[in-house]
Amino acid sequence: MALSTSVGKILSIAGPLVTADNMRGAGVGNVCHVGPDRLIGEIVEIKDDIASVQVYEETSGLKHSNPLVSLGEPLSVELGPGLITQMYDGIQRPLDAYQQAANSDFLKKGVDIPPLNREKLWNFTPEVGLDAIVNPGDVLGTVPETEGIIHKIMMPHGLSGRVLQIESGDLQVEETICRVEDSNGVVHDITMIQKWPVRIPRPITEKTNPDQPFVTGQRVIDSFFPVMKGGTAAVPGPFGAGKTVVQHQIAKWSNVDIVVYIGCGERGNEMTDVVNEFRVLTDPLTGRPIMERTILIANTSNMPVAAREASIYTGITIAEYYRDMGYDVAVMADSTSRWAEALREMSGRLEEMPGDEGYPAYLGSRLSNYYERAGKVVAIGRPHGREGSVTAISAVSPPGGDISEPVTQNTLRVVKVFWGLDADLSRQRHFPSINWMNSYSHYATTANSYYNRFVDEGISDVIDQALNLLQEESRLQEIVKLVGFDSISDVDKLKLEISKSIREDYLQQNAFVEDDSFTSLKKQFKILRLIIDFYHGSLELIEKVSLGFSRYYDDTKDIREKIARVKFIPEESTDAIDITGQEMRKALESIKLGLTEDVDSD
Repeated sequence: MALSTSVGKILSIAGPLVTADNMRGAGVGNVCHVGPDRLIGEIVEIKDDIASVQVYEETSGLKHSNPLVSLGEPLSVELGPGLITQMYDGIQRPLDAYQQAANSDFLKKGVDIPPLNREKLWNFTPEVGLDAIVNPGDVLGTVPETEGIIHKIMMPHGLSGRVLQIESGDLQVEETICRVEDSNGVVHDITMIQKWPVRIPRPITEKTNPDQPFVTGQRVIDSFFPVMKGGTAAVPGPFGAGKTVVQHQIAKWSNVDIVVYIGCGERGNEMTDVVNEFRVLTDPLTGRPIMERTILIANTSNMPVAAREASIYTGITIAEYYRDMGYDVAVMADSTSRWAEALREMSGRLEEMPGDEGYPAYLGSRLSNYYERAGKVVAIGRPHGREGSVTAISAVSPPGGDISEPVTQNTLRVVKVFWGLDADLSRQRHFPSINWMNSYSHYATTANSYYNRFVDEGISDVIDQALNLLQEESRLQEIVKLVGFDSISDVDKLKLEISKSIREDYLQQNAFVEDDSFTSLKKQFKILRLIIDFYHGSLELIEKVSLGFSRYYDDTKDIREKIARVKFIPEESTDAIDITGQEMRKALESIKLGLTEDVDSD
């Protein structure tokens, strides 16, 4: 237990901000116990011997002259077996255990619950022997945390030495698994628990360039605006545009080992939906329940606002811990706008100079520091070359959908992928409601190279043609508004028809239809290639055979309907898409032959 460094008395209380005197010797970032209920707080400012403390719990009932104790250590999280499948609040209190201890569905003051279960036994298998020299990050042993995740117990940072004793078998997280003698002859007892300050990135050997796509199963993302494992992405959009829908879909189906989902200031029913759905859904990659790879951080809108600011640091620190084991981790923050609002509230109470729209001047640097913790890395320690990644995907909720506001703009300066949500698309029931005209991805070239090499050779050209058609559609629709549909050429009419097929038969997905909710890369590219092949075949009929658009539209009705249904073909039956392609080519050839015979008879 950390020793107290300072004991002060409360001078003032302003919502979650408390000031106390006699705090000389305490440091900024130190955790405090506030008042007789020992509320948890963190020192954010010190002037002379007066400390300003943001309190992560409800401060009603605190009084002047109540004690405030600095613990002399930063806000930290406990890391060890038992994190996965848990739901924590913003400062890592386990909400299920908290509910039982407090006998309440709401947070109560002064309830102290350890983040990791102290009673559960974990089967520890050592990976090092007696007299082995171990250094920070070395894997001491493993624990089967879930059916799909082997938890690696690593040597704590800052400690090296010779192994004097190593245990095996069923042990609790607080029991000694290893005794290490350092170079000074001091013996250290190592347990399965590590503590790490949430605001300090965990050290790595090196950060490498992301080179593997982060597959989401959402066709508009994977094909047109991909993100790589270790990358960063933002999902801005107005209320009701589908930010949470997109993040839920990605959390369910992405090809990562672990998902850390942070509900930061959002409605409680959204987190309820996550819990209820994830407990019954099956991961398509492993066949196991999705909850077995998920950690939830819930700091909903009715919870203390100060803890909202800490929640995304709690989430990304846990993600870094599993990354160091060699896993690919996704961090989903919904939403960073609510996190920024917490920053603004605390900054205002501290009477700091405000920046744009009242946000603190350091908003941009805080966002940059958060996103910089994402990346693909080589972890410290043995076995050497252990690679893992943290992919950071955050929703942004700009007021009124105005993406020129400070949170969105500062976010777009640092992320590499922008999925711009469109309220008009969501009102048309087009989900994911990502607008293909204003979204972008700086990873597209890297992802397309990977697709060409490992998934479908030449698919990057098909993707480019589809995007060009969608852009051409936007231009043609402006012309149609001026002169009418009948006034444009048959080729332009065909482009509008094929673009409609790309939008409705490819980009639009139904989350309630199992075979359409998630689409593998193989199936995605087969569908897209089918549509583009149909476009080229149709173009030949109109340009070379001089088939009028009206007759073309009537003659191709059946094959267009078949193309529209291929997205509902099960993953295990994707050969049926190839059969549809053969039928499509036969149908177009039949139309062509019929036209030729008509010409010959004339």
